[in-house]
Amino acid sequence: MQKLRFFLLLLLFPSMLFAQQRTKIELVSSDRLTVDTKTNINYVINPVFRQDNATLRSDSAVFYKDRNYFEAFKNVHINQGDTVNIYSDFLNYDGNAKKAHLSNNVKMIDPTSTLTTNVLDYNMATKIGEYSTGGKIVNKDVVLTSKRGYYFANTKDAYFRYNVVVVTPQSTIKSDTLRYNTFTNWTYFYGPTNIKGKDDNLYTENGAYNTKSENAYFGKKNLYTQNTKSLKGDSLYYYGKTGYGRAVKNIVFIDTSDRTLLRGQLGEYYKADERVVVTKNAYFGMATKDSITVKNKKIPDTLWLGADTLATQKVLQHTLKLLNKPIIQKDNEVGSEDEKAKEEKEKEKAEAKKAAAAQIVKRPVVVNTDTKKLSKKERKLAEQQAKDLKNNPPPIKLLDSTKINTDSVKKDSLIKVVPPPTVNKTIAPSNKDSVQTAKKIALKPDDKKAISTVTNGIKSKIANPNPLKKDSTAVFNPADTVRTRVIKAFHNVRVFKSNMQAKADSLFYTAADSTLRWYKNPILWSEGTQQTGDTIHVFFKNDKIHSFQVLQNGFLVNVETDSTKFNQVKGKKITGFFREGELRNMYVDGNAESIYYSKDDKGNYDKMNQSVSSRIKFLFKDKELTDILYIKEAEGATNPMNKLPKETLLTGFIWKPELRPVSKADIIKGKPAVKPTSKNTTAKPTVKVTGNDPSGIKPILPPKKTTGDLNKSKTLVKPAIAPPVKVDTTKTKIQP
Repeated sequence: MQKLRFFLLLLLFPSMLFAQQRTKIELVSSDRLTVDTKTNINYVINPVFRQDNATLRSDSAVFYKDRNYFEAFKNVHINQGDTVNIYSDFLNYDGNAKKAHLSNNVKMIDPTSTLTTNVLDYNMATKIGEYSTGGKIVNKDVVLTSKRGYYFANTKDAYFRYNVVVVTPQSTIKSDTLRYNTFTNWTYFYGPTNIKGKDDNLYTENGAYNTKSENAYFGKKNLYTQNTKSLKGDSLYYYGKTGYGRAVKNIVFIDTSDRTLLRGQLGEYYKADERVVVTKNAYFGMATKDSITVKNKKIPDTLWLGADTLATQKVLQHTLKLLNKPIIQKDNEVGSEDEKAKEEKEKEKAEAKKAAAAQIVKRPVVVNTDTKKLSKKERKLAEQQAKDLKNNPPPIKLLDSTKINTDSVKKDSLIKVVPPPTVNKTIAPSNKDSVQTAKKIALKPDDKKAISTVTNGIKSKIANPNPLKKDSTAVFNPADTVRTRVIKAFHNVRVFKSNMQAKADSLFYTAADSTLRWYKNPILWSEGTQQTGDTIHVFFKNDKIHSFQVLQNGFLVNVETDSTKFNQVKGKKITGFFREGELRNMYVDGNAESIYYSKDDKGNYDKMNQSVSSRIKFLFKDKELTDILYIKEAEGATNPMNKLPKETLLTGFIWKPELRPVSKADIIKGKPAVKPTSKNTTAKPTVKVTGNDPSGIKPILPPKKTTGDLNKSKTLVKPAIAPPVKVDTTKTKIQP
């Protein structure tokens, strides 16, 4: 049992083996030796000591032979196994423990690095060096300094504590505790650490970083920042050479300049185009200047967006196809800001052209240098000549290559000018160009080549007098370098804002035009209505919701809480305008159709009104429909409730209140996907509605007035309010 215990002790504490293998220090040589016979102390000049595989030298030494110990002074040098070299001004060496205590200008050199410090304790048996008064390690890639450190020559590992700074060509690392391997270039962090690059910084409290490959892993309290952007995650992986990063669990990406936030459970980062892709419970928050009232206090309203996959990045703005916000032109025509700007620009251009023409007429044209005053007839003739000259400028004539005076042509280093050969033949005058004339003359091949060289050179000089000068039309446009943020969302896209909710299959947003674009089965809910179409655009202006457009197959539906009577509007395009976060007016264009149910004085349904028009306009005030206007030709019919037609739904009818997000929580967790019903459905759907309406719309009131070409006996009423839903407005601020 005792033997077994001893064997285990040797396994656990291998240093005990070294303690048992004591060897004597040998004095190999010296220039002078003085021995004190009483104490057996040797005083040596230029000694060379040896123990095992180590050689120790100095200018002088005091050797305590009985104690197996010596003190060395000046130009101390320890060489161990031809791999480790240590220099200092002073050395105390214990041959029994094989420990060296070096001080003053200590330098330890191995094949990969150099350690400098003021005091170093080095174990010759374990090849471990320790300093506690500050030290520095330098190799070809890194400069490392710290207050305290341990260096392991066998494994090339170095441990550092307190005020640790690692400087590389790419970054500067500051840490409390780290380990660095001078052979593999890996740095390991065991405390608060900052890795600062040229334009970014990463904070972590546990991880590893390779100073050569720039690959890294971080596993505790990680925070990456670059200018106005920051990225958090429980685990971060980064590949510096490719600029690719990966984040796992509790990911938070924030850009304070764009006032945006992105969260998820799995993410990827691409530094080249500043792109972040997040999946697994991914959602996005964007601050707006719209406000909502919570507990009698106004707070900013945030737009929340969730999807299966979210991506955000910076792109060159000129590569995007930007949208122009819709505007109302004269005669209730829906146009765009771009069209308005184009009209104003063309108007300004026409006015400038008119002013320029008037200036030309007023400018006198001088036909001679005589100072006498022109007559009325001469003035009129001069003005006509100037006008003709402007409209029909004289053509540029090319020089005849056979009549060129080469002395008058400026020499060009890029063109070899060869004088035309002497031709012993009279050339008849001709109106044809000189090149054609030259072809008719019987010349030698060298002569033809010479004439061709001169002719081409002259034409080149006329086309481009200075071939080295850049084309003046290629003007640098600073706008081509402007970068803007874009956001892409894919699959099961959900949006929640206090005055707008939506869902779609995919979405695109750019800060350049502040427009949300929904694609593939989009549904938009706002001001108590549901709107569907092929594509939906929502425009923001000055960080406030400005307008929306439903393009192609636009359909609007709403219904009262206790009814299955659906008020419906459809058309090719639906455009709505907001003011201070509230819907104010809405236009339905292109074969606009509508079905409304009206009530009698007792609140019972009495009629169904059906109409067709080229354009219908809806006016809202205080979240109530106040007017319905038929802008262009309108036709319609009114049916009493007891004689309703078989078809009470317009073609393309869709009603999906169960898909409507009602809070930020719905954006994060998502609602189960429901396959859309057929657009041609004729069955009367069953509606189950609970909760409160998110828009806070007041109870229905009859419209104040109705205008149009419909028969006076046909009564139109305000469309019923959409089914109330409960909205959580207490969590709308962006939280880091």
